[in-house]
Amino acid sequence: MWDFLIKFQPLLQKRLWGGHALERRFGKQPAESGARFGESWEICDRGPEQSVSRLQDGTPVTLHELWTRHREAVFGQALAGHASPRYPLLMKILDACDDLSIQVHPPASVAAELGGEPKTEMWYVAAAAPGAKVYAGLREGVGRAELEHAAETGNVAGCVRVLEPQAGDCLFIPSGLVHAIGAGLVIYEIQQNSDTTFRLFDWNRVGADGRPRELHVEESLCCIDGSAGVPVLTRGREVACEFFRVRPACAAAGCRLEEWAGMHLTLAVVHGTIRLGGQELKAGDFAIVPAAMSLERRREAVASGDAEWLEVSIP
Repeated sequence: MWDFLIKFQPLLQKRLWGGHALERRFGKQPAESGARFGESWEICDRGPEQSVSRLQDGTPVTLHELWTRHREAVFGQALAGHASPRYPLLMKILDACDDLSIQVHPPASVAAELGGEPKTEMWYVAAAAPGAKVYAGLREGVGRAELEHAAETGNVAGCVRVLEPQAGDCLFIPSGLVHAIGAGLVIYEIQQNSDTTFRLFDWNRVGADGRPRELHVEESLCCIDGSAGVPVLTRGREVACEFFRVRPACAAAGCRLEEWAGMHLTLAVVHGTIRLGGQELKAGDFAIVPAAMSLERRREAVASGDAEWLEVSIP
């Protein structure tokens, strides 16, 4: 029954800083033509915002139903006893046509107190315009007092480390780390299943209503974790934490899905194609490989010569 890839309908999200790369680069089809879409939620189990697929007989099925009713077959025996009542990750593609706000996500130690959910994430840079930047971590010597003063005077950007990523780079963003995605980047984001963001600074922008966007300075200051470390761009290496493992892969290494037999795996294609049976995944596609998929079917997987993808799993 589970010898097929489970691919979901993306959920496009309008964002002030978004553009049109999701449609032009990946063929995502927005319901509202001409709008600026900044995020495509590819794997999502958040109440009414649900990733929906179809079984081979055409029956629609949500990610939540797969997690609650078919967990062992789809996600593997190792996750059968997982405590989360919903699928614990959220996977997105982001099109940053403008700078995102400088923000912070709450650690588990303060999330509930602040009325939010903890969020650790990682970024994979799919495309980067020349000179594109990410902001991650505080500069040396910047403490709470300096940051609070910078928030009052509009100089938060001067307190944050600046990195210049290239396509293929990865960056780990633990909860409590100040960060922002800069303009000119297309990013695959793998994160805890959370949508809690506290804005520390938003470049003095106004929203669609013409008013300054809401900031959460006090909440942000409460969330910042000085032990989060200094962020470093990596390339070609697995990014792992207690919530997820993300391994970049390419055609040169082969598409050996049999290595994942019986285990949870999501494929996120960045370039090229992956074919399995009568199904094809192209750039911008995410699909769950059911843990119960047979070895025979797994061995049919073929990647195009230019293929690059992410292999995402839950430890």
